[in-house]
Amino acid sequence: MSAGAKSIPHVKQVVPFFRVSDMDRSVRFYIDGLGFTIKHKWVVDEKLRWCWLELGGAALMLQTYIKDGPHAWAPAGKLGEEVSLAFQCEDAVALYREYVSHGLDLSEPEVGNSMWVTTLLDPDGYRLEFESLHGSAGRNKALRAADGVLNPSATSVDTPFAYSSERL
Repeated sequence: MSAGAKSIPHVKQVVPFFRVSDMDRSVRFYIDGLGFTIKHKWVVDEKLRWCWLELGGAALMLQTYIKDGPHAWAPAGKLGEEVSLAFQCEDAVALYREYVSHGLDLSEPEVGNSMWVTTLLDPDGYRLEFESLHGSAGRNKALRAADGVLNPSATSVDTPFAYSSERL
């Protein structure tokens, strides 16, 4: 395409598509645990086979894989292995606290690449990362002090591409 040519924007959104081993378990995790809602679904023989889920501006699709018959498929390795999604949030620390109160097992928030990051695995091993900008020093000092952890020597927000020792 030449430098002066304009393209017509046909692409609207990219939506990750996860094959799952147990749709009921995955839907409970994403809806009850994380707060997603179902936007679209495909039901066959009264059984949910595919769904489009949304949370804020994020979306993902889940589908059970067919285990037998002409369209059977089985993963070569473990589902979710080496697959991760990074959800950009307003406040990953607040989200961490909310999800922990729902009984989910997340990593303690840390600062990496100038962002607060907390992580968990879904039932099939897909890695979900919730991230937010590190923010102002005063806000982060208050967050750490509220949890009884104050680390004044923590890496600053200007240190790119490295995890600091700063934790909640």
